[in-house]
Amino acid sequence: MHTEHHRWHSPALDGKPMDLLVYGHAGAKLFVFPTSMGTYYEWPDRHMHRVLGGHLERGWLQMYCLHHVHDESWYRRDVHVGARAWRHLQYDNYLYHEVVPFSYSRNPNDFIIAAGASLGAYDAAVFALRHPDVVRRLIGMSGNYDILGLTRGQRDGTVDQVNPMALVTAPMSEHKLALHRRQDIILAVGLGDPALDNNRHFSGLLWQRGIGNALREWQGFAHDWPWWERMIRLYVGGHD
Repeated sequence: MHTEHHRWHSPALDGKPMDLLVYGHAGAKLFVFPTSMGTYYEWPDRHMHRVLGGHLERGWLQMYCLHHVHDESWYRRDVHVGARAWRHLQYDNYLYHEVVPFSYSRNPNDFIIAAGASLGAYDAAVFALRHPDVVRRLIGMSGNYDILGLTRGQRDGTVDQVNPMALVTAPMSEHKLALHRRQDIILAVGLGDPALDNNRHFSGLLWQRGIGNALREWQGFAHDWPWWERMIRLYVGGHD
């Protein structure tokens, strides 16, 4: 399987060195976000490149394993919540202005899928909701889409810019709404997951804006890698 490792000092992140791994040579581009404090090696360490091996080897899919700034944003509790949110906005700029153009240098396919599990689902949702011009499919697995759980309820205008719940309910142009309505949004969560009600609420808010989405509720807790392997295999090609 074709594999690449890349690192550069990100201008958007004040020169922070950021790594990513690329698996596959062609096809739709799957941007995968690690779980809480995971690394860009997390999905390969969990053998997800083998789970999706057929898609990657046949050129149907190309997987970009991304890093994060969790330790400098939501888990840095010694700074104001607005500063933590600002760091996530810088991360979003890194993704949009650096990773997306880089991906086009490797592969011209314009179908980008944002996917993640747990906190990675939050990261994927923020990226997809802020940039429906580039993200065509969102796959959130066992996610929580209200970041106020990590701010103890504190919020400001910057926090709202990176909170999926606030992004969905914010005023937006008809053009942006149209872009969201073409996205394939898939939310998968276990019936025993504490985030179940959050997923139901988020799905409902999307529907209220006329943004279709597939809420898929799985039997059991479903908040671990064996379930996420099955979910990504099932939904990477679109909702069932």
